[in-house]
Amino acid sequence: MQVPHAGRLVAIVDDDNSVRTAVGGLLRSIGVPAQVFASAEEFLRSANMDQVGCLVVDANMPNMSGLDLHQTLLGQGNLIPTIVITAYPSDHVRARAEQNGVRRLLTKPFNDDDLLRAIHDALS
Repeated sequence: MQVPHAGRLVAIVDDDNSVRTAVGGLLRSIGVPAQVFASAEEFLRSANMDQVGCLVVDANMPNMSGLDLHQTLLGQGNLIPTIVITAYPSDHVRARAEQNGVRRLLTKPFNDDDLLRAIHDALS
């Protein structure tokens, strides 16, 4: 699948190294610039935040969840299109994601094509 990125970075934030590595590698393999972060706090300290066109974030991480990160960014006026991934989908997570304008909620394990389609939609 072709993903239009116009040089915009896709940030992957997940405390699971295997997920970060797999998603980052998938995106780079099709020519989409990607940067990985092990935590929400690490992402918030990033100097590249203004280059991020899409955020792929895990819903369940220590200290600051992906949904908390998304809400923090919104509060700062940072309207980065966000895709939340989770191994533990629940009505609470779905409702909170929907209320805060998350673009897509994907359940782990997800299909590469579903993730690429979600990123394509977020960057379009």
